[in-house]
Formats: sequence, structure tokens, C-alpha cells
Amino acid sequence: MPTCKYRRILLKLSGEALMGRSAFGISHDVLEYLAGEIKGLIDLGCELGLVIGAGNIFRGVSGSAAGMDRAAADNMGMLATVINCLALHDILEQNNIGCRVLSAIPMETVCEPFSRRRAMDHLDAGKVVIFAAGTGNPYFTTDTAAVIRGLEINADVILKATRVDGVYDKDPLAHDDAVKFDILNYSEVLQRRLKVMDSAAISLAMDNDKSIIVFNMNISGNIQKAICGNVTGTLIKGEG
Repeated sequence: MPTCKYRRILLKLSGEALMGRSAFGISHDVLEYLAGEIKGLIDLGCELGLVIGAGNIFRGVSGSAAGMDRAAADNMGMLATVINCLALHDILEQNNIGCRVLSAIPMETVCEPFSRRRAMDHLDAGKVVIFAAGTGNPYFTTDTAAVIRGLEINADVILKATRVDGVYDKDPLAHDDAVKFDILNYSEVLQRRLKVMDSAAISLAMDNDKSIIVFNMNISGNIQKAICGNVTGTLIKGEG
């Protein structure tokens, strides 16, 4: 059995990852796939926290660009993440994986309110913790929420799942000559304005020296390779 390099992990999933081949919504096939990948991590003895975006349902920035008030649009986006989190919670429970959803916006009829102590207790008990509703505040992305939650739970690493196999100098889906980076430091990401995470998330990771691994979630086993130190994507870390 592989040996984990990282024991406690914060995994960031985009909302778009849940769509599968559809133009919007949640694919049951994708949920089943994610449950299988997550079960593999749990079987290795990993402790897992998850943050999920909402781009498959509603994106606050897009709503703002369309004329909505930014705070109102972001609040809608945060509520949309709760839907995704509840969907993942359901499929994990169907696969006998213990999990809890903790929401930064209290809604106790559907999930638990977030507190750091509660999250740590659930992780220590071997449950997957799904962090819903972003940071609970407008103007912050779920990328920033992922870094914050990763720091709060003392995650060994933050994993950012994408549709491509790492960070490129430009969009590899649109440019055949895009160049992939195997290793980057935080300053390079900020200076090059590489669109892997927003600048607030990268700056927060840099200030707290928290490494980020960007990888392709659509290839089965990639996440296990990442936590075992076999980076198939891009590692973002300090300069040391």
C-alpha cells in the first residue's frame, strides 16, 4: 500500500467539476467517481477537508458583471455551494464514508454551523469535513475559503483539483503552445498573474508557507499520487 506524504489534506473542488458533460447542474456519475477517489484516501489513513465552488449553479462574479449588487451576488454563490456540499455529503454517506457538512452561513436545519473546534473534532474522529458557504462573507472566493480552512485545520497541504494537469503560462485548452510549470513559488504566481487561484488565496498561502498542489482530478488515482508525493501536476511553494 502507498505511503502518504501528507496526512491531513484540504481538497478544493470547483463547482464546474460536478457538471460532468452537462452544461450545468450536478452529475451523479461525477459524484460516484469522487466518492471512489475519496474512499481511496480514507483507506490510506488520510484526514480530509473539502471546499467546493458553485460555478455549476451560480457564480457571484458573473452575477455582479450582469448588473447585480456584488454582495448580493456573492451571497447567492455561497448558498449555491451548500447545494453542492449536500450532494457530495449524500453520495459519501451512500458509500459508507462518514462525513459532516459545516456551513459558514448558519442553517442548522440542513447542516452544522462552522466552528474550527467542531471541524477539528470531526477530522480527529475520522470523518470527512465538507466546508460550505465559502468564508461566509462576500468579496471572497472559494479559493480563498479553501486556503483559510486549510490553515484552520492545520492541513499539511492544499490540493486544487482542475481540468488540466497543472499550472500553465496560458490556458492549455485554448493554446497548443502553452507551457506547463512543474514547480512555482508564490511570488511567481502573483507576478505572472497565473490564473490558478485568486491573488488573495495565493498571498494567504505565501504568508503562512502553505504548499498548494494543482492537479487533474479527472484522471483516476491522481489525487492519491499527489498525497504520496508523486506530483503529477504543479507544486506551488515557498522559495526555500
